[in-house]
Parts: sequence; C-alpha cells; structure tokens
Amino acid sequence: MKTLKTSAVLATVLSLTAAGCASRSEDVAAAYVSPMAYSSYSCRDLSVEAQRVSAAAAAAAGAQDSSRTKDVVATTAAVVIFWPAAFFVGGNGAQTAELARLKGQMQAVEEASIQKRCGITFRRS
Repeated sequence: MKTLKTSAVLATVLSLTAAGCASRSEDVAAAYVSPMAYSSYSCRDLSVEAQRVSAAAAAAAGAQDSSRTKDVVATTAAVVIFWPAAFFVGGNGAQTAELARLKGQMQAVEEASIQKRCGITFRRS
C-alpha cells in the first residue's frame, strides 16, 4: 500500500512538473505575421531584415533551449532528490512568445521575398 501511495505521489509530481516545462525551440510554432508588413521593403532591405531576424531568432532559440534544460534538471531533482524543487519549474511564456513572433517574422520576410522575386535563399535548420 505504501509503494502504491509513493508511486501515485511521484506520478502526480512528475505530471505537474512536465506540464510546466519550457518547450524545445524547434517545437515552438511560428506566430502569424503578415507579409504586407514588408511590402514597402526592397529586395536589399528584405535581405538585411532576414539577417537581423534570423540572428534574433537564433538567440531566442538558444535562450528557449537553455530554459528547457534548466526545467528538465529541476524536474529530475524534484522527482529523484527533493520534491519541493518541482515548484521551480515553470517555463517562460514571454520567451516562448518572442521566439514564436520571430519565427513568424522570418516567414513573413520570406513570403515578401518570394512575392517580389528577390531570389533570397532561406535555409531551415
């Protein structure tokens, strides 16, 4: 009976902490950004904007993955060592929203580039 109780508590703590973990950067969906925002940009301007947004998105993805790693470590500590550590797992909604916005901007710049026939190559990682 004691083992069953311990297992139930462990499962509850694990499910609660997993729900609060930050997402992996590649799992964050792009937020919609209209390509019309870039309709006045020249092909050169679109290229510069693509580089700027790409660098910002890479930095945001790194921060997102770092948060994910910290949450996984806290979850492991909570489950294996000290269950109150589960309260320190929470992800970062603002960080995730920023990454989603940047991904959406990148898609909008790419779409504007295609519409203007700029010939800019966009590589996916």
